[in-house]
Amino acid sequence: MVYRFVVLSDEDEAFVREFEFLESHNLLDFHNAIQEELEFDRSQIASFYMATDSWEKEEEFTLFDMGAGSSTMENAVLEDVIFRKNQKLLYVFDFFNDRALFIEYVGESKEIEEREYPLCTNSKGLPPKQVTFGGVSRKKYNNLIVTDDEEEEVVDDEIFFDSEDDESLGEFDNIENVEEEE
Repeated sequence: MVYRFVVLSDEDEAFVREFEFLESHNLLDFHNAIQEELEFDRSQIASFYMATDSWEKEEEFTLFDMGAGSSTMENAVLEDVIFRKNQKLLYVFDFFNDRALFIEYVGESKEIEEREYPLCTNSKGLPPKQVTFGGVSRKKYNNLIVTDDEEEEVVDDEIFFDSEDDESLGEFDNIENVEEEE
């Protein structure tokens, strides 16, 4: 039996993905299919959650065993976790900003012998960025003061630049413009 799912994002209503899985696939297979289809960085953590009809999180399925009775994606076989039509899942892919994809089980069909599963059968719209940093809430680190017992040294540690900083960088295009202080 083939299970069919629709994947949506609340960040862009044009984004839609439809997937087909065999009933014997697990949530780790689903995770890998999403990661591949959306070209996400596989080093980032993610979790599936069973969800209520109003998209509230219920049981979590993690990438790794977190101990204390946690359930893993690998142990969650689709035929065991999908028990009704319109079953909802959340796929949290950005924990720091609580961003997720909304997944709904839409039905079953017969397996097509020549077809390899899992399979993305419909792909519309651009995927959401996997990780965001909150835009303007990013800190700017300037003039970090490092104190030593013998002397005080000021280190200009600009990790992030504002657009106004770009204009002041022109003087460093040529090594002759850099003066050393003694």
